[in-house]
Amino acid sequence: MHRVKSAILGLSDMKDGQAGDCFVLVAGKELRQTKAGNPFYSVTVRDRSRKVVMQIWHDSEFFSACEHEWTPGQFFKVRGTFRVTEWGPQLEIDKVRAVTDEDRDNGFDPLDFVERTRFDTDQMFRELVELAKQQIDDVPLRQLVLAVLERYEAGIKQIPAATHNHHAFVGGYLEHVLSVTRTAVYLSDKYIEYYPDLSPPISKPLVGAGAILHDIGKLRELEVQPGQTVYSVEGRLLGHMLLGRDIVREVAPSIDGLSPETLVRLEHIIAAHQGQREWGAVVEPHTIECLLVHYADDLDAKVHMMVQALQKDATPGPFTSRDNPLRRHVFKGAGHPDQK
Repeated sequence: MHRVKSAILGLSDMKDGQAGDCFVLVAGKELRQTKAGNPFYSVTVRDRSRKVVMQIWHDSEFFSACEHEWTPGQFFKVRGTFRVTEWGPQLEIDKVRAVTDEDRDNGFDPLDFVERTRFDTDQMFRELVELAKQQIDDVPLRQLVLAVLERYEAGIKQIPAATHNHHAFVGGYLEHVLSVTRTAVYLSDKYIEYYPDLSPPISKPLVGAGAILHDIGKLRELEVQPGQTVYSVEGRLLGHMLLGRDIVREVAPSIDGLSPETLVRLEHIIAAHQGQREWGAVVEPHTIECLLVHYADDLDAKVHMMVQALQKDATPGPFTSRDNPLRRHVFKGAGHPDQK
């Protein structure tokens, strides 16, 4: 008897209570314990735009394989039921196996699991270069920024801004940096106009340069692997702020006429842009230019987190679940379709 193959569903397309087959990428695995003291694994799996959890209990037929064989970065074919729970979206599995060559022959593509920016990266990069040319009228500083952009263009267009919290997709770094630069330049214009007699005045060129280069160290901190982004060894040990300072210091000697004070003020923005030591900053902001870049950066990241929480949440009711990087319920609005 000829067996009819089950249609493959997209994990992102599954509705609450829907059962079927889907391909998933293992994004993480965490050993936990029940109140009764029994071990279980919380396995995070995803496709391009949805992330869910599979709970592998100690008495499950899959527990041993999960414990000894499953690792982040592996692809699996899963048969299960998608559920929206108070703890976030989950996948109750009936069958699971590693992806095979036959699956690849039948249309499985690892690139389907790579979330990408919705914007054109070439166009964004051109706009970033134009911002540097138009907003940085300190010639040596502009030359420094343009030299860094030229040297690292390929990576700038590819890497995500983070591994999971915000803009965690191909091209996300560039999308984030461009947005931060636009906002920081706007803020510098506003406060230069508001404090015209400040001496020395707020340096718009330094704000623009700092915004463009604030996260440049992520090019060495993060490594893009098939289906996932991980920390490099130097990224884990040093962090992107020190690595970003290194990049600037490597390029700076080739720039004629660059003021030592301008260079150290730029390095300060890179080192302090996360604002607080407990957030990872090497030091806290000690200049207005750094403060403006910090808040432009933080605002862009936080807005993106809220947008993602609203777009990806499947929880009924006026609020999203707390299963998001902000770890808070985000209000959908009284007129949200879930309220009808």
